[in-house]
Amino acid sequence: MKPASAHFFLGANTPNGFYSLYDQLMTKDSENAIIILKGGPGCGKSSLMRHVANALKEPAEYIHCSGDPDSLDAVLFPRLHTVIVDGTAPHVIEPRYPGVLDSYINLGVCYQTDVLSALKTEICALTDRCSAQYQRAYRILSAAQQMVDPLPLSALAPPAVSKMKKRIRIIAAREFKKKPDTAAPGVLTKRLLGGLTYQGILCRFDTVDTLCNRVYTCIDPYGLAHASLRFLQEAALAAGYYVISCPAPLEPERIEHLLIPELSLAFVTSTDALPYEGHPVRKLRFDHLLEPEWLKNNRARLRFNKKMSRMLTADTISALAEAKQIHDELEGLYNPAVSFEEVYQIADQLVASLKQK
Repeated sequence: MKPASAHFFLGANTPNGFYSLYDQLMTKDSENAIIILKGGPGCGKSSLMRHVANALKEPAEYIHCSGDPDSLDAVLFPRLHTVIVDGTAPHVIEPRYPGVLDSYINLGVCYQTDVLSALKTEICALTDRCSAQYQRAYRILSAAQQMVDPLPLSALAPPAVSKMKKRIRIIAAREFKKKPDTAAPGVLTKRLLGGLTYQGILCRFDTVDTLCNRVYTCIDPYGLAHASLRFLQEAALAAGYYVISCPAPLEPERIEHLLIPELSLAFVTSTDALPYEGHPVRKLRFDHLLEPEWLKNNRARLRFNKKMSRMLTADTISALAEAKQIHDELEGLYNPAVSFEEVYQIADQLVASLKQK
């Protein structure tokens, strides 16, 4: 992996609620020590993580918050085998090996509780409103997803599908030569490159370009690339490589992107809503897999469904923006009651201990 920082997400807003990949930070075979931050809104969890990262000047993996992409939910330091993570809802995290590898930092001690006690009514009301707003957003998003009909088998053109399968096998054979230094299978980790946020639909293609010089783009407006990406993923793992598999945020059962940093190689999905604007080495046209006659007969319905889905998605984004505004009001109540001097003292102590690694 290149000595540079990468940016991912481990949570997503989906039609079924909040989707979490935070268990990926705590896999059984991981050597990472997990430092779990506890504390409520506005207590400085994201600020502490940025402060530590800036002070260490280490290559890092930044995990952004799906509720506020400008805020951090975790930061990983691969060379130090250390993760600092916000362990509060909606991604509650508890230690695997308390006192051995994993530890807590309670930033709630930085609250001036006497100040907050006077704001109890306002804080409780805003907290409940924020939660209700997220539930509203998920209901609208569920309606948007229902407008996207799964394609029937009759929609596919068998000759085009056969040709694509052959091309994918050739790519796998060319790109994934068995690593000579190991007989062990590769390692799979999951990350999200983006998702639906109050800022709109995001994708951190900059992370792809940071980690990978060679990129194949999958032109895939109908969600047909999953099977091919699954085949490529298994081929890379069988050859012994470390693979970052990126699910589709709205349909996490589908693979949307693959990154193989050891080979500086990526396969990314490019759509009208989220086009990859880099310079791919190859383009794989999955839109050509549809039977032309079927597409002609169903084009009007597909356009209508896409239009309705787009409108409902826009309403979801508005609902998430309202939730963010309420959360900002909540943090506005908490922030004056936080001793950030204590927060940064804790951060500096953490930096000193990590520098000894």
